[in-house]
Amino acid sequence: MRTLPLALAAALSLASALPALAHDYKIGALEIGHPWTRATPPGAKTGAGFLTITNTGDTPDRLVAADSDIAQDVQIHTMTMDRGVMKMRQLPDGIEIPAGATVTLKPGGEHLMFLGLSEPIAQGEPVTADLAFDKAGEVQVEFAVEAPGAPGPDAGHGSH
Repeated sequence: MRTLPLALAAALSLASALPALAHDYKIGALEIGHPWTRATPPGAKTGAGFLTITNTGDTPDRLVAADSDIAQDVQIHTMTMDRGVMKMRQLPDGIEIPAGATVTLKPGGEHLMFLGLSEPIAQGEPVTADLAFDKAGEVQVEFAVEAPGAPGPDAGHGSH
């Protein structure tokens, strides 16, 4: 009878891991890890999206576009500091994902910019977006919504 509690514990352990596993995506040679965004205050017209993209293939690919129902436009941006001034600009050619490399879209660097939000991004309510890659094609991903000002996804993945 000792196997029943062990089997139950194993099943519960697997079930609790599913939300974290469900937050990773694969298309072609690309693996997309933990897309996330921050909640926005009422009236905000912009938000940002972050994620990692790993290219397990032998040839580079490129994130060329994104789209979401929550925004009028989604652009691929970079942020840099120039003499103490933060500058953000669109990357019209997208972001290259070199073969065998991981690219991280994160606060203070490359990111997705949700422009013209139709409503605030609410913590705990996932945001869906379509990502388009030059070679791999398109994939729909779900962004977990973290607290305003969050430095990154919570360690426990508790908000999916």
